[in-house]
Amino acid sequence: MKRQLSVSNKLQTVYWSVVAAMSGMILSINPTMAAPAADIWSRFSDIMKDIYGEIVAISTIVAVTVAAIALVVRMVSRNQRAVDEATSWLKRIIITWIILNSLGFVVAYLQPLIEGGNYTG
Repeated sequence: MKRQLSVSNKLQTVYWSVVAAMSGMILSINPTMAAPAADIWSRFSDIMKDIYGEIVAISTIVAVTVAAIALVVRMVSRNQRAVDEATSWLKRIIITWIILNSLGFVVAYLQPLIEGGNYTG
């Protein structure tokens, strides 16, 4: 029992020594390859542009898929109620897709006008 305990203490000492050495190396690394310092708002703007781009791409794929299903239902169905529902879904899909895609244009147009928190209209 005594021998098992001493091996465990030695392993624990080695483990924490390695952790301390690695921590020291990580903290001493100089970020020479880092991008120039930017404020939090420009970084936030970049992140939001990436997220918006992903949302537009996903919404386009979903809109095309659901619109294709609605068109197939509209073309194949013999039930007038199903045709009317498919037509209303097509209208909703198109309007929603236009709104989602136009948000980027609105923000891109308004951002230069409000640059720096001062309206220059």
